[in-house]
Amino acid sequence: MTTQAISEAQLHALADGVLPEEQRAAIDDHLRAHPDDAARVGAWREQNRQLRALFDPVLDEAVPPTLLQATSPAAANGTWQRPAMQAAAAVVLVLAGGMGGWLLRGDAGDSITTSASPLALARSAAIAHAVYTPEVRHPVEVGAEQEAHLVQWLSKRLGTKLQPPALSPLGYRLIGGRLLPGDGDGPVAQFMYEDGGGKRLTLYVAKERAGRQETAFRYTQEKELSVFYWIDGQLGYALSANLPKQELGKIAGAVYAQLEQPR
Repeated sequence: MTTQAISEAQLHALADGVLPEEQRAAIDDHLRAHPDDAARVGAWREQNRQLRALFDPVLDEAVPPTLLQATSPAAANGTWQRPAMQAAAAVVLVLAGGMGGWLLRGDAGDSITTSASPLALARSAAIAHAVYTPEVRHPVEVGAEQEAHLVQWLSKRLGTKLQPPALSPLGYRLIGGRLLPGDGDGPVAQFMYEDGGGKRLTLYVAKERAGRQETAFRYTQEKELSVFYWIDGQLGYALSANLPKQELGKIAGAVYAQLEQPR
C-alpha cells in the first residue's frame, strides 16, 4: 500500500487551523506514526497561541491617520515617495501580525506559515527574545567568556561562518548565545547582548531556504518590543529589544554594517 507523502505546508496548515477537513485523517495517521512531527506541530500551535496573545489586540486599535495617508500615491508625480512606502509597510506588518497569529496568505488563498518568509523570521525571533531574555541564571547556553567556542559551534551547526557583531561602542556587551530549533530549515543561532542597566537585545540568525538577496530593513513593533529584520542571501537576521524604533534602528544599522564586512 502506498502512503501519501505529507508536506511541511500541510503540517503548518494543521497547526494554524486551516487544513482542509478531507486531509485531516491522513495527517492524523501520519502524526501518530511520527511523534517528532507531532511535537513540531504542537510547538507551532503554542507559538501561534503566544503570538495571538501578543498581537491580536492590534486589530482593535485605530490606524493613525498619518499612516493611512501615507498609503496613497504622491499627488505631484503619481509615484510613491520613500517615507510613504516605509510607513505603509509598517501598517501592513503590524496588521499582519495581529491576524491569525501572523499567518501568511498564498496566491491560492490557503493560509500557510512558511519558515522562509520574513514575517515568520520576525515571529520566531520575537518569541525567542521573549522566552530567553527574562532568564537570570541561564539566559544563554554558552557565555561570552567562551566566545571562540560559541562562534565555532554555531557556525558549524548552521553550516556558515558566523561572527557576533561588536556592540560595545553602543553600550552593549555580548553575554553569549544559544542554538535554537528552526521551523524546518535547520537550527537557528541567537546571540544575546546586555547594557549596563541590564537591558537586553538579541540577534536571531536563521538559514533561509530561498536564499534571496533582500537586504532592506523591515520593522514591526508590539507594545514595547521592537524588531528589525532582513534577509541577506542565505541568512535571515532579526534584532529584537524593548527599545524605541529609532534607537534600535541605530543598533541595527551598526549590526548590518559589521555583517557586510569581508570575513
